[in-house]
Amino acid sequence: MSTATPPDPLPERPAVGEVTGRRLAAKTTIVGGMTMVSRILGLVRDIVFARYFGAGLVMDAFLVANRIPNMLRRFFAEGAFSAGFVPVLARFRENATRAEAQAFIDSMAGTFAVVLFGVTLAGVIAAPLLVLVVAPGFVGEGGDFNLASMMLRFTFPYLFFVSLTAFAGGVLNTYGRFAAPAFTPVILNIVLIGAAVWLSPRLDQPVLSLAYAVFAAGVCQLLFQLPFLARLGVLGVPRWRPAHPGVKRAFALMVPAIFGSSVAQVNVLLGGIIASMLGVGSISYLYFSDRLMEFPLGLFGIALATVTLPYLSRLWTGGAVREFSGTLDWSMKITALIAVPAAVGLILLAEPLVVTLFFGGIFDAHDVRMTAMALQAYAVGLVGFSYVKVLAPAFFAREDTRTPVRVGIAALGVNATLSAASAWYLTSRGFAAPHVGLAAATSAAALLNAVLLYRGLRNSGVLAHAADWPGLLGRMLFANLAMWAVLHWLGKPLDWWLDAGLPGRVTWLAASVAAGAGIYFVALIVLGLRPSQLYLKR
Repeated sequence: MSTATPPDPLPERPAVGEVTGRRLAAKTTIVGGMTMVSRILGLVRDIVFARYFGAGLVMDAFLVANRIPNMLRRFFAEGAFSAGFVPVLARFRENATRAEAQAFIDSMAGTFAVVLFGVTLAGVIAAPLLVLVVAPGFVGEGGDFNLASMMLRFTFPYLFFVSLTAFAGGVLNTYGRFAAPAFTPVILNIVLIGAAVWLSPRLDQPVLSLAYAVFAAGVCQLLFQLPFLARLGVLGVPRWRPAHPGVKRAFALMVPAIFGSSVAQVNVLLGGIIASMLGVGSISYLYFSDRLMEFPLGLFGIALATVTLPYLSRLWTGGAVREFSGTLDWSMKITALIAVPAAVGLILLAEPLVVTLFFGGIFDAHDVRMTAMALQAYAVGLVGFSYVKVLAPAFFAREDTRTPVRVGIAALGVNATLSAASAWYLTSRGFAAPHVGLAAATSAAALLNAVLLYRGLRNSGVLAHAADWPGLLGRMLFANLAMWAVLHWLGKPLDWWLDAGLPGRVTWLAASVAAGAGIYFVALIVLGLRPSQLYLKR
């Protein structure tokens, strides 16, 4: 690779250390804002799903058909792909010419696309076998096995399109363009909502509209990214070049990361296998509760991780170890301030949230209770989920993808053991909601994952904390207690929420959320926390 650095016509690169805490926070706000739009539409989508399809056989079948490509998407896109591709592209951007960087992008695009096509073709052909593996409880006379297999043939190609969309997003993020990739998931939600409302009533099997929509959304998401790549000047011609040094390096980093992602997805797979054996509706209960838990996680945790990975990669490449540690410490503070109260709020407002958003149509009171209990179990692990998103990029930025794998394997063992044990115990005791044990096991594994990642960073000397952490934790403790007291005082029994009309539910829920958030932030300020204390110190 050449070390020459001629004038680069691409957007000017700021020097290491130039990006201040305010600019980093501003980029996080941009991504968070776009993510908020996507998450709000995601909630609308899930409300439509609940009202149109309920939490029964057809919804379980679609969720299984959609889970398989989404599970593989986590292998090939998102975390694993970013871990391998973004640090290498950042190195090309810093140390190579524009032509060399473009050659790497073209080679990576072509090679990645060929691999994806092969995997996608195999998945479409083997659809029934895949359903048998991930949902053995579907085999029988219910009809959900055949339905899920049929839908999987339409949903599996989404893997091809969304993975290439993640590739395009990785390029844009590395060059400081975060808004378009963050907005892209909105397209999926819009297409799914439109299919459920407009197309499903026109089909003999209405739920098939969702499978068609997943395929169409994947195409639209990829096409949406292309003009932004062209405007940036990096939309080249994909080429099959697996021997390119940059491609080899990126795949070498991706392989351990894929194993790391596979650990997380094996957790999902095991949970799905067990849930498929716990009776009709269990998969749907876990899905709807997980979507509510993912709202704050995606709104902030994923947005912060998206912004910090390219920045941390540049800091480490430039040898700015102290700034690297400071940025990571700052990210942990911001995450704690948001994730902890979000978890407390989800636990206390689980039933009101589920009633207000999903109750009605086919989704009945029993579904509300089952989903709310799972949400409370998931909420316990929200802090763990959030910190995994923040801490893992610190390893990826240093091109260390093996440590997260080892950590993930430990978390997998805990989740598998607790899931199987809880399902057996709760079922044998006649517990009406054994699926809650699966959610609790997932939360326990997430917390363990975060703790082990944190310990690895501390032991390696990469992470050093600022002196103000004890004071911050003390203020957070009292602020969360104040919020808990207010929400407990404003709380009403489930029967009240079920009997109240939609306007009454929305009004009281909005008032509760506003009061809880308000008292939390007021308490922090009264206890001495100032916004200036949260700026990234340089």
